[in-house]
Amino acid sequence: MTYLSHADLGGRPGFGAVQPEPEGELWHEAFEPKALALTLAMGATGSWNIDQSRAARETLPDYARLTYYRIWLAALERLMAERGQLLPDELAAGRMLHPPVPVRRVLAAAEVPSVLARGSTTERPAAAAARFRVGDRVRTHTGLPDHHTRLPGYARGRRGVVERVHGVHVFADANSQGLGEQPQWLYGVVFDAGELWGAEAQPGLKVTIDAWEPYLAADAGAGS
Repeated sequence: MTYLSHADLGGRPGFGAVQPEPEGELWHEAFEPKALALTLAMGATGSWNIDQSRAARETLPDYARLTYYRIWLAALERLMAERGQLLPDELAAGRMLHPPVPVRRVLAAAEVPSVLARGSTTERPAAAAARFRVGDRVRTHTGLPDHHTRLPGYARGRRGVVERVHGVHVFADANSQGLGEQPQWLYGVVFDAGELWGAEAQPGLKVTIDAWEPYLAADAGAGS
């Protein structure tokens, strides 16, 4: 099974033009602030990691038909249901019917601004030297994963050039599957738009994608 996420939509027709919204317009439906608050509160419990939450959103079967915060809410329901924190009868009733499942942490309202401002780094110590350097020509892998990945579908099997080495970071593909952080070197790779989308691409346009080392191979065709 393969999945279509927002990260795969570049160059795909049929989704209409981007509609800019007024600066500062945050909400479109009354439930959306509550969905954001619930997602932040449950994420802070440590019941799952950020990559598992992204995977839950991006593998929803009706992802392409849902609005932004409906995606968040549906993913939250999935994550909680998988951990026994939300049962079907509670979802139907719209209220708690069973004793809560214990969690590791509770985020108090007064702590939210400082917690969000502090963030959480994904950078980790290097266990080995980087395979690639700035200027190296690389090609992304062509595999179609059956799990969450941060490599967009339109960039698979494409040639690019390393323009930045970001250091070693938590590998999202592994972390999203509960396989541990498995830190990997992360690179900024620049692609010509024509390489990604062919002759119809805007001339001169370049796209930079952050790609972990397992996504990349040396471009054997470089210079050919």
